[in-house]
Amino acid sequence: MPPANPTLSRRDFLRQTSATVGMFTIVPGHVLGQNGVQPPSEKLNIACIGAGGQARANINGVRGENIVALCDVDDKRAAETYQEMPQVKKYRDFRRMLDEMDKDIDAVVVSTPDHTHAVALMRAIQMGKHVYSEKPLAHSIQEVRALRQAAREHKVATQLGNQGHSFGSIRRFCEWIQDGAIGPVRRIQALCSSSYARYDELAKVQETHPVPAELDWDLWLGPAHRRPYHPMYCPGSWRGWTPFGTGAIGDWTCHVIDPVFWALKLATPKTIRAQTFEYHAVKQADTFPRTPIVHYEFPARDNLPPVLLSWYGGGQKPRRPRFLEPDRKLPEIGALVLGQTSGIMYGSHGAGDCRIFPESAMKDYKQPSESIPRSPGHHAEWIRACKGGQPAGSHFEYGGPLTEIALLGVIAMKFKDRKLEWDGNQFTNCPEANEYLHPPYREGWSL
Repeated sequence: MPPANPTLSRRDFLRQTSATVGMFTIVPGHVLGQNGVQPPSEKLNIACIGAGGQARANINGVRGENIVALCDVDDKRAAETYQEMPQVKKYRDFRRMLDEMDKDIDAVVVSTPDHTHAVALMRAIQMGKHVYSEKPLAHSIQEVRALRQAAREHKVATQLGNQGHSFGSIRRFCEWIQDGAIGPVRRIQALCSSSYARYDELAKVQETHPVPAELDWDLWLGPAHRRPYHPMYCPGSWRGWTPFGTGAIGDWTCHVIDPVFWALKLATPKTIRAQTFEYHAVKQADTFPRTPIVHYEFPARDNLPPVLLSWYGGGQKPRRPRFLEPDRKLPEIGALVLGQTSGIMYGSHGAGDCRIFPESAMKDYKQPSESIPRSPGHHAEWIRACKGGQPAGSHFEYGGPLTEIALLGVIAMKFKDRKLEWDGNQFTNCPEANEYLHPPYREGWSL
């Protein structure tokens, strides 16, 4: 449906219809077309920051729209995507792309390393673009807060890239919890076998290597402080380095904890305590502990009891719960949700193997009818929201607080066994921990 006012640009029209969502979540079918989505003739113009690796999945997810620009600092990493889309404009610097193509862009997909999410997202949001961000949303808590505020002010549609949030299985999990399938939940054991510790490479940090011709190292660093190029950072190992990534906990929290965060309305923890087992190294190093355990205490919410959530990283395992049969394997990446009468086990995205245990309880359980609307797909949700439909399921007001759980865990890892008290804005018993809420950018970069 074109704008009725001929002086209203197509981009402004999309922004105004998206803003309407704040007041109305039900949009008439004649506005959105069949299945709640506008007709193909009203496609979004999308720019993608990041074109290789996970970015390819996100690009494919929005490929039904008009992709008008691609941006990547690594021509080699982006080569396959560039070859597939020869007609699309290519850039290395997202700032230049956004400035030059401002009027031709409706929405932006950001699929870069964690440390550059916020600067790219903020620039797009401030220009009125709808935004989709790979997870985690940002590299620091202050960045998360700033992005949420900016998205509200500019009334843009947002979505965090934790794709499992759109699966039917996470909805089924929530419906079971709401149905009281396992009784009140007071204990969650989240497991993640991944470990991104890079201790074996710490001595290489000061080495200097020639920068590959296809890589713009300065742009790759973005707001991170300057350091010599080393192939151990990119393209794939940056997650294990604190200046660039958020470790395994940052990579997996938005998948593993998402189901319980949604079903149990977890919001903000009041305390965080980490057991790192490598305190002497973690305090000084640019990397993460190999086998952390992080404990979060969440207060009572509505009629829900307090919850203790424990993150077991790097292959650490909790004590087997009494409900779990001896022959049932614990998930490598997933969680055990312990209720008063039984428990639920699920995999990394709450998908596929979501089961009540013991098996006898699963057999006896009469599953409730579907009460949570199913998703048309993670990228499809966001595209619908950009066009004035209902907000995407993992919009920044949801995905931001979920990301903060991981970021609080990253900070706690620097203070071995110290229970950090968190009031939602600062650590009240550890002023030095507050220094990590927003690490400084290097000169020339800001939000």
